[in-house]
Amino acid sequence: MTSQRQFSFARALNVFGPYLGLLFVLGVFCANNEVRPYFLTGANFKIIFTQTVIVAICALGMTMIIVGGGIDLSLGSAVALTGVVGATLISKGVSPVWVVLLTILSGGLVGAVNGAVIAGFRMMPFIVTLGMMGVARGAAKWLAGNQTVNYPESSLNRIMALESPEKMFPLPWGVWLAVGLAVIVAVVLNRSVFGRYLFAIGANETAASYSGIRVQKHKAVTYALAGLFFGVAGLMQLSRLTQGDPSIAAGLELDVIAAVVIGGASLSGGSGSIAGSMIGALIMSVLRNGSSQSGWPNYMQEIIIGIVIVAAVGLDKFRQRKPRS
Repeated sequence: MTSQRQFSFARALNVFGPYLGLLFVLGVFCANNEVRPYFLTGANFKIIFTQTVIVAICALGMTMIIVGGGIDLSLGSAVALTGVVGATLISKGVSPVWVVLLTILSGGLVGAVNGAVIAGFRMMPFIVTLGMMGVARGAAKWLAGNQTVNYPESSLNRIMALESPEKMFPLPWGVWLAVGLAVIVAVVLNRSVFGRYLFAIGANETAASYSGIRVQKHKAVTYALAGLFFGVAGLMQLSRLTQGDPSIAAGLELDVIAAVVIGGASLSGGSGSIAGSMIGALIMSVLRNGSSQSGWPNYMQEIIIGIVIVAAVGLDKFRQRKPRS
């Protein structure tokens, strides 16, 4: 009976934990009388939502990968590379439509290579994407000439522009894009055959293979699709910075993985939700924003994020505990 209660508590924590975590983080910063007047403003929440966009869009792709039992450490490098690709195209006078398309496809190419190697050679995702982390980062520096890529004024800058920064609305178009993509991916994961297969592969790859699911094909497709989302995130980063920087997004993969695990996904695969991942992404942004508002030094922020990542993995282990028969 005790084991059953523990299991029920773990399941409830899996569902409501991300929302309680968000309330807790908000409460921590609101408790500071000096920070609260600046933290609880529409202008600040506009900044938080804008900062969440890149992590949230990356989390969509990472959620699919983790649900399927994989991992992608090349995410940050892919975002940097796609941002440099977009900035380079704009500087050469390419049409904004083609810039958007080619930037997103460049992210898809990185993901497709990851997926092809992982599925084709049955290699560990950790090793393959760790190698791609270096390859994509090096390619970004090579393409940019090891410097930032500046370009003339572009209409793409409006995607993440902060209009009327003194109030919450209107939110940047990038925020609504992230929300729309989240709805689409949630429907795909929960209502499509592809989504059901992905959960099955993550829960038990051998059983999924015996049941007729083409496991390696689905792995390759998942990484390619995730790469497209990383390309979209790179485009958002480009719009926000108004330049291509090959050195940005270092460590972004840690924020994204933490967001997905905080949101209820298991690093063992087979579980996860888009709603939870979006709340996890928001928690990471609130942590960084609140730390800055509190005047904490950058190294303190990094220590906090590191603790959150370890705590998220520990929470994942707790959630996976099964009652003894």
